[in-house]
Amino acid sequence: MIDSEITLRKLEIFLAFMEKENITRAAESLGLSSVSVHRALHTLEEGFRCPLFVHKGRNLLPLPAAHTLAEYARDLVELAQKGIEETRIAAGFGQQRMKIGTMYSLTLETIPKLIMGVKLRRPEVEISLTMGSNQDLLQQLENQQLDAILISISDSQVNEQLFETVPLFQDDIFLAAPASSALVKPGLADLRDYRGEKFVALAEGFATYHGFSEAFQIAGFEPDIVTRVNDIFSMLSLVQAGVGYTLIPGRMKNVYESSVKLLPLCSEYQMRQTIALVFSRSREQDPNLLALTAEGRMYARAHPSLN
Repeated sequence: MIDSEITLRKLEIFLAFMEKENITRAAESLGLSSVSVHRALHTLEEGFRCPLFVHKGRNLLPLPAAHTLAEYARDLVELAQKGIEETRIAAGFGQQRMKIGTMYSLTLETIPKLIMGVKLRRPEVEISLTMGSNQDLLQQLENQQLDAILISISDSQVNEQLFETVPLFQDDIFLAAPASSALVKPGLADLRDYRGEKFVALAEGFATYHGFSEAFQIAGFEPDIVTRVNDIFSMLSLVQAGVGYTLIPGRMKNVYESSVKLLPLCSEYQMRQTIALVFSRSREQDPNLLALTAEGRMYARAHPSLN
C-alpha cells in the first residue's frame, strides 16, 4: 500500500529539487517558500521509510536512493500529466475545438458577435456551429454532442441542476405579414382579424411552435396552416412571397425589411422569448466555455431588455 505521505505534488517538488540541487532555487521555480519545499521533502522521505538525503552543513545532498526515485518519479509525473490531459480531452474540456448549437435566427447578429469575442480571447480555438430547433439542440447538449447551445429558455424545459443558463436578451413576438397585404395597418394586430387567412409555421420543437399554438387558442380559432418548415428563414421567404402570415421574433425585423412587415400584437397575444446560453454545470470551468460565458455576459449588458 502506498503511504499517504507520497503524493504526485511532493514528487514534483522532489524532482525540482533534484534538478536545481538547492532548496531555495527549487522553491523559486515552483513559486513556493523554502519551508514548504523542505517540509515536502522531509515528509516524502517519511513516506518511503528510508533515507533519501543526507545533511552536509546547511545543504541537503541526495543519496543513491534519491537518484533511483528520480528516475521513476519522472515517469510517474509525466504519465499522470498525460492521463489528466487525456481525461480532460475525453470530457471535451479545454479542447482546441468548441461545438456550439444555435437557433437559425441567432446567426444574424448574436452568434457572429459571440464568436468574434471568443476568438479574441482564445484565437487557437476552432468553433463549429450546429443549427437546429430548441428541442434538437437541447437533446444534443444532453448527449454531450455539443459544448454549449443558444436557445429560447422560454420554450424549453432546461434542467437547472445539470445546466447553467446565461440569459442574453429578451425578444417580443410579432405578426409577420407580406408588405402588400391589405390587412397591414398602423396599431396593434388582433389575430381574430386574420381568421380567414393562410399561415406558415415552424415545425414542432422550434422556439415559436408552442407560442404560435397558444396565441391562436386565445384568438379562438385554428389557423389554416399551409405548410410547416424547419428554419425561420424559409418561413420568412414564404411570407415574403405572399404564401401566408406567421409569428416571428423581433430580431428578424431586418430580413426582407421592405417586403415583410412586423406588426405588434394585441396585449392578449403578446409573448416574449428569453434567449440564453446553456451549458453543463460540470464544465463551467472549461477555458473555452469561460470565454464564451464572458462574451455572453458582455452581450447581455448591451441589451437593456434584461434590465
